[in-house]
Amino acid sequence: MTTATDDTAVTGPVAGRREWIGLAVLALPCMLYSMDLTVLNLAVPSLSADLAPTATQLLWIVDIYGFLVAGALITMGTLGDRIGRRRLLLMGAAAFGVASVLAAFSVSAEMLIVTRALLGLAGATIAPSTLSLIRNMFHDPKQRTAAIGVWITSYSVGAAIGPLVGGVLLQHFWWGSVFLAGVPVMLLLLAVGPVLLPEYRDPAAGRLDLFSAGLSLASVLAVIYGLKRMAEHGPGWLPAVSIVAGLATGAAFVRRQRRLLYPLIDLALFRIPAFRASLATYLLAT
Repeated sequence: MTTATDDTAVTGPVAGRREWIGLAVLALPCMLYSMDLTVLNLAVPSLSADLAPTATQLLWIVDIYGFLVAGALITMGTLGDRIGRRRLLLMGAAAFGVASVLAAFSVSAEMLIVTRALLGLAGATIAPSTLSLIRNMFHDPKQRTAAIGVWITSYSVGAAIGPLVGGVLLQHFWWGSVFLAGVPVMLLLLAVGPVLLPEYRDPAAGRLDLFSAGLSLASVLAVIYGLKRMAEHGPGWLPAVSIVAGLATGAAFVRRQRRLLYPLIDLALFRIPAFRASLATYLLAT
């Protein structure tokens, strides 16, 4: 996350069977990550009858996962550079599995909100870790392009099948089953990940700037909250203030990155056309 390099200039050995099997293992949690953005929609009536959340609590149950995923992406990507990308992915998978079980058996609206928040933080480890691992597994430009295409497609498929999977589960089980669907995937990743996936950390990553992490989280959350509230309730002073505050915080984040010796994200990355295209495609896919 902290070094700007043009991937098209990288050449190396051709990936073999092990790398392609590893890609399949990486694609499954990516699909689950985006599936969790939509799988809960059909379960809202049954969980509402069971937990009796207020209208505000119900909004947080539905929205907090996506909020924290978006807000923590940059921080998790940078953390992976420092502690190891495979290690972060496996830690996130373990946390995602535990949070999924806790969410499935939540006994109150407050508990479900907290567990959905934990799912969001765990889910934020998946996107940056898997993409970084793909870049280290596939050195041939054509193979890397194909692998990233599979990575992007897995997000699109997950978002599309989320309501379908949720509907099938709700026909046979209770609302908590929509969370348990992801547990086997994370167990598989924990079992085979240490064997199939390479470890990598940036030797020149430097220390993690916690203040920058806070600015990044606050900026993204404020903008997303404002846009979502505007979409649901129309224009108003509250979403406008939230968006402006988020943009101002984002500007402060950018200024701080320019001054830091070890920034949370290298702004020079945005000058690389391939990076901008990949980022835009990822945002559209999710």
